[in-house]
Amino acid sequence: MAPQPVVTGLSPKEGPPGTRVIIRGEFLGTKASDLIGLKICGCDCLLSAEWKSTNKIIGRTGPGKGKGDIIVTTISGGQGTSTVQFRAYHETIGGPLKESAVWIEESPAQNFAWGRRSLAPSALTQEDPLGLSIEGNEQKIPEDLRDLLPEASGDLSQESFSPAWFLLENHLATSFGDLKLGLSYLKRKVESQKEGQLSFLKSNAGSVIDQLDTLMNIRDKLQEDGRLYGNEMLNVLEDSIQNSIAESQKIFTDVLIRKEKADSTRAVLFALSRHKFLFCLPNSVDKRAQAGEYDIVVNDYSRAKNLFGKTEIPVFRNILEEVDQRVVQIRKQLHEKVVQMPQSIEQQKKLIKALINLEVQQSGTSIGEKWRNVDPAWDAIDARAKYLEYTFKQTFEQYSNKDSAAQEKGKNRDPNLPPARVLFCEEICDIAASQLPEMWRLGQLYFTGELRGPNDPKPGDFKRMILNAIEKLCTYLRVAILINSDLRTIRQTTGLSWPIGSSSATHQFLPWVTQCLRYTRITYAALIQLDLPSEALDIIQKFIDEIRLFCLTIIFKRAIERSAKLGERETWEMGVEDFPGVTLLPSYLEELIIETLDEVQTSCMNPEIKEGNLLEPRSDGQREISTRLQEFLLSFCAVIEELAYQSHDEETPTHNISQLLGYPHTAQTSGRFWCSTVVTWEQRMLCCLANCSYCNKSFFPHVGEIFVKYGYPLPTLAIEASRYAVNELFTNLLEAYVEHKGDPLVGTIEPSMYLGRFQWDNEMEIGKLRPYAHECCDNLVGVYSEIFTISPALLRPILEPIVLTVSEELARLMSCVQKFSYTGAIQANVDIRLIHDVLNYYTNETGKNYFMEALEAINPPLDSAQLKKADEILEHAKQNMRLQLMCFSVKDP
Repeated sequence: MAPQPVVTGLSPKEGPPGTRVIIRGEFLGTKASDLIGLKICGCDCLLSAEWKSTNKIIGRTGPGKGKGDIIVTTISGGQGTSTVQFRAYHETIGGPLKESAVWIEESPAQNFAWGRRSLAPSALTQEDPLGLSIEGNEQKIPEDLRDLLPEASGDLSQESFSPAWFLLENHLATSFGDLKLGLSYLKRKVESQKEGQLSFLKSNAGSVIDQLDTLMNIRDKLQEDGRLYGNEMLNVLEDSIQNSIAESQKIFTDVLIRKEKADSTRAVLFALSRHKFLFCLPNSVDKRAQAGEYDIVVNDYSRAKNLFGKTEIPVFRNILEEVDQRVVQIRKQLHEKVVQMPQSIEQQKKLIKALINLEVQQSGTSIGEKWRNVDPAWDAIDARAKYLEYTFKQTFEQYSNKDSAAQEKGKNRDPNLPPARVLFCEEICDIAASQLPEMWRLGQLYFTGELRGPNDPKPGDFKRMILNAIEKLCTYLRVAILINSDLRTIRQTTGLSWPIGSSSATHQFLPWVTQCLRYTRITYAALIQLDLPSEALDIIQKFIDEIRLFCLTIIFKRAIERSAKLGERETWEMGVEDFPGVTLLPSYLEELIIETLDEVQTSCMNPEIKEGNLLEPRSDGQREISTRLQEFLLSFCAVIEELAYQSHDEETPTHNISQLLGYPHTAQTSGRFWCSTVVTWEQRMLCCLANCSYCNKSFFPHVGEIFVKYGYPLPTLAIEASRYAVNELFTNLLEAYVEHKGDPLVGTIEPSMYLGRFQWDNEMEIGKLRPYAHECCDNLVGVYSEIFTISPALLRPILEPIVLTVSEELARLMSCVQKFSYTGAIQANVDIRLIHDVLNYYTNETGKNYFMEALEAINPPLDSAQLKKADEILEHAKQNMRLQLMCFSVKDP
């Protein structure tokens, strides 16, 4: 809190009321609004205070008297103190032109010389009552006389005159002897005024004598007049006046008769002129009605009824009856104009008011009861409702016929131009947004009493009119926009149908559905401002939700159609770092999904004013989103399947055929992938398998996260169904690839084994593998390298079934051998064990059992010497085939 204000200086320090005082001090306020109080000598002077700075305030004194403090009060510092005082006094008014800030009581000034009231008292003409000269007597008393004599005054004209004050002020330096002489002078002057009437007459003798002479002259004149005319002086005058009247009557009798006739004629003309308004009223109301100035007709008719409604004069009654007839005709014309459409609500309101006023003024009369309007305002509302329904129907027929004619001609419409359905939606929404508010406002004026007639209002009927109009609007829009809805049901219930066009025309219309939604929303926003009943707003709100859902479906269907063509963008370029073999195709789908969600969010998903949420739990919108997403992803699965099975005529078959039998080996074609830009069927199949695996494990759940990011509920059902579908596609593609790769490879084992009439019961040179075992391993290495180049993650899913078929084929071939020679048994053991050891990492339990069956089929079984020899040969063969062993020993490729 700031320090208290302190007043340390004044200028001036005394003065009468209204004196301008400059107050100086410290802490007198930080700003003008901080100053809340100023008292000078106990009087509140805040209204005249002018804050200059924190050290200076200017104010004017009040009507106080005497010495007092100057107290300043501020908001920041509170009530202050003063180290100086101001002396306030009231001035003596010395003349009529002297300004004064307070009211001064006037008292009669006495002239001591004559004892009369002075006409113009002035301090300048006042003489010293002691008869002493005050020249040279300039010595003043050092003290303030107001402090010594607070209730006295030194002015001779005041009631509070004090001799002491007078002497101290005017004769402070006069000697005592002179004062005694002045007292003697004053006594003589007073004694001279006490001599009485005699002295007064002596001083005014001339005036008294003049007055006596005047009185004597008046008496002589009266006596002489009596002698000449007698005591009855007015009789002669009266007789003369009577004679004058008689003579004047004789002279002006004819003149007076003519004057009476002129006066009566003038009176009639005056009456005609005075009541000209009534006589001209029949023609006037007709002219005003033809000009549309019905308010003037109402005012004139009301004025005539007030002035002449109760008259008994036949002429006036006849004119009023004629005016009533004219007004009845005007009322009929007004009623016809009220129900005539189209017209603005202001014009209709003006006509209704004029019609009601005229009917009220004619109520109670015989002619007024003959023709009465039931309720003109309600008739106007009903006419506007019927016109709105007629306008809806006419607009619908106009555009539907136009669209039908255009389809019959078969002309190609410019896709950039809006179809007839869109133009119809725009126009009918404009009609509803302009006419429905006017109809509602007219109804409000009716129910508030401004346009109500003598009958009771009908709120139920008006509510049904509003609901019917909105239902009609939604029905027409539903027929035009929702082309995929149950049109047969709508046709049966409403009798409305839009001509069914070609698929191309329908396809051209679908992108414009969002525009139709915008038109409907604009109309809905205009109706919300009218404070309509909730039932009316619910009708259009539900319809808007239907359009939004339809728009959502259309956008997703268009996106699904685009997704079905994503295969055209496939370049077989790998673009996912964590999933080798995955192409850019899933990223194209993700871009399409994000683009679709953005379009849906902008067009129809974000709710506007008083619109519902399409994604309520277990709602149609949520089910629609799940269904469309599932279609989206299944369409993508179809794209992958199409890309996997499509073939090119220029491709060379790349089956793994045995070189021993004279067919090309897979290594030649595998190298072709790197030296040529042509992508083989096997490589495409591997990429599609990688895409399926990526979709199942990562991409489809990521799509669900995208939907959640955009505010949609997690479409779990759609994601799981799509994952199941893509997993099933992966299985089918895998079986096709394994069959394509495994069957030729397994089919070459038996021919290669018995090439050159080889038999297992013949003795043979041992020490290395048989050619069929080398070829089998080499073929599997070729398959391995092809898979590893594209997607190493597919090695186990593909190689396991191929190895299983190889092991099964070896078990079958070994079981078919009747007898093995000593060296043949060792060679078969080495071959089978080597193949088993090479493919051990990709052999499942079933395959291992097949390898065991193959070894057990060697008959007779190997003895210890044979096993030792077989182990030596196997170890030597593994050293020679260490590259193949290293290739198949990679546990996490």
